Amino acid sequence: METSANLPRGQSEQQTGMTPKTIKIVYWILTILFSVAMLMDGIAGVVREETGQQVMRQLGYPVYILTIVGTAKILGVVALLQPWFRTIKEWAFAGFTINFVGAMASWAVVSDDRTTLLPPLFMLVFLFVLYYFWTKYEPR
Repeated sequence: METSANLPRGQSEQQTGMTPKTIKIVYWILTILFSVAMLMDGIAGVVREETGQQVMRQLGYPVYILTIVGTAKILGVVALLQPWFRTIKEWAFAGFTINFVGAMASWAVVSDDRTTLLPPLFMLVFLFVLYYFWTKYEPR
């Protein structure tokens, strides 16, 4: 049984509302869900899936950017899943953040339909929640 002495940064169980075991479970569920989504998207980019090509053309980007961003997403997933290098993991979080903010900015420029901003916004919020649980699960 884990005690509040194991909680990060001197927080008590009462302050976080979750036991360390609960934090660990939520962190790994979020990590797996996010990683699967980004891995699938990264692979689709590397193989230049047709829908991705259409989206890049609509946004005004060259199709080859799919390979670059897809490779970066796959490497970002590897970075999120590895347990040894904290800085690499932080860079992966930053890279995914830049990707989602860039997607929102791109859609905001080319589309009057603001609902196109929702998928990258959702993923950005999901990423921030994942980051929050990572900081609780693996304190500095």
